Amino acid sequence: MRKFFIPTLLGLSMLAAMPALADWDGAQRLNVPQDQWLAPAEIADKLSAQGYKVDEIEADDGAYEVELTKNGTRMEAHVHPATGEILVGYDD
Repeated sequence: MRKFFIPTLLGLSMLAAMPALADWDGAQRLNVPQDQWLAPAEIADKLSAQGYKVDEIEADDGAYEVELTKNGTRMEAHVHPATGEILVGYDD
């Protein structure tokens, strides 16, 4: 009974997490009109306020692609063009 119960719980917990993982699965793309986008300087200001050092910003496939550094770690992220929020899991 135990051998069946543990894998079943693990499988159910993975299924529960699937909707969160599917947020940016490629089928869902941002569709923000250009006139609602924040300027790159505004994006840089928002990220700087969160402790990031912004190295480069460019528009890429409906979002901003940003190269940044925080605590000595360089990273690349996609940022929502209207809110300035980092899009975790967004992949172009």
